[in-house]
Amino acid sequence: MPKTPALTFAQDSAGALPLHVIETAALAPWLEAQPAEVATWVRASGFTGALSQACLVPGPEGRPAMALAGYGDAAARARSRFVLAGAAARLPAGDYRIASGLPEEAAETEALGWLFAGYAFDRYRAQSGVKARLVAPDGIRADRLEAIAAGEALTRDLINTPASDMGPAELEAAARSLAETFGARVEVTTGEALLAQNFPMIHAVGRAAAPHRAPRLIDLRWGDNGPMLTLVGKGVCFDTGGLDLKPASSMGLMKKDMGGSATVLGLARMIMARDLPVRLRVLIPAVENAVAGDAFRPQDILTSRKGLTVEINNTDAEGRLVLADALAYGAEEKPDLMISFATLTGAARVAVGPDIAPYFTDDADVAAALESSAAVVADPVWRLPFHEAYESMIEPGIADLDNAPKGGFAGSITAALFLRRFAGPGLRYTHFDIYGWAPSDLPGRTKGGTGQGARALFSALPGLLGL
Repeated sequence: MPKTPALTFAQDSAGALPLHVIETAALAPWLEAQPAEVATWVRASGFTGALSQACLVPGPEGRPAMALAGYGDAAARARSRFVLAGAAARLPAGDYRIASGLPEEAAETEALGWLFAGYAFDRYRAQSGVKARLVAPDGIRADRLEAIAAGEALTRDLINTPASDMGPAELEAAARSLAETFGARVEVTTGEALLAQNFPMIHAVGRAAAPHRAPRLIDLRWGDNGPMLTLVGKGVCFDTGGLDLKPASSMGLMKKDMGGSATVLGLARMIMARDLPVRLRVLIPAVENAVAGDAFRPQDILTSRKGLTVEINNTDAEGRLVLADALAYGAEEKPDLMISFATLTGAARVAVGPDIAPYFTDDADVAAALESSAAVVADPVWRLPFHEAYESMIEPGIADLDNAPKGGFAGSITAALFLRRFAGPGLRYTHFDIYGWAPSDLPGRTKGGTGQGARALFSALPGLLGL
């Protein structure tokens, strides 16, 4: 397992360098209020208050006396999720404390982004994140933000690890390590035992993998009191597409096809670290969709745990198959809330791009809570519909369900409708169709694996579950 970096706030407020956050329009009046030598230095350095600029200002003895961070204007900030994280990347190592200029309502978001800027994936090459550390601004919930950052770092580490070192067994090890840290319990059903315990579609998708990468269902439980929350994460540790083989251009990022499982483990870490009064259950069907003589085939018909039959019209639509058995299993316990996360469809990316996490829910309270909390933790989400009129598209006639409807329309919606057949009816169920990957480096978000939707849900949980 990679060693997840500790993303924490600096503690030495007295020894930290004061940091002034300055909007472009506020620079001139700020300079007028400063000693002449400070104003001269800042102007000579080229600091304008533009977004993510940084400037060290020396004192009489030449040592830094203060730092400035550009905060741009409202239009520029609207295009950047974490503004101060960009300035932090331009500051030298050391501790900094906010002295002025940061709006109170932005303090939590900006402090969280600064924590994220400290992340780096260094398992295979020595590297580090931003070394400038922030003292937690007054009034923010520092422990909570550190718990969120630690969960996010776990998610990023798991996604970033290549499939050679992150197969089903390694994903199980990650779940066991997390459980050991927080006193949770883990049960795992592996290989042929999946058939004996009625998880036929998890077995079918993963049976062609090498024996040491055998399919499994990971079942983590934590907490004995409170409402029951069940998280289900897609754990396809590599997706070749199966016999409907992906082209090389589509296979290149398939190490991230376990992004749903990485997300629910990161979210579980947040929940357990904050000791939320819930009964938490995490279900991860962990498989490799490989090609071999016993791989499942196009037009096979599989019988699911729930008893619904599924015609396989594309072996590359395997994520919904493994999730279906896990969702059916989770629903048997009738949790108060069940959420699935999966890197499920390209259609979702076409609809909203890589930056937004689309989700599906029939529950207006869930939607309202997610929309409200997403803005606070800079975790954008967008509701898509469980559109009833498309139900017929997933009914092939020869079987109860079709795993890959023809036509190419509404692919994310039909996949979500497919999953809902196994989670419901009568259950509070929400599904996230995430991308799990940042295509380029941005402030607070390094290129590579990234969490989506988990922070918004974590912030919404107290209201949704009456905690």
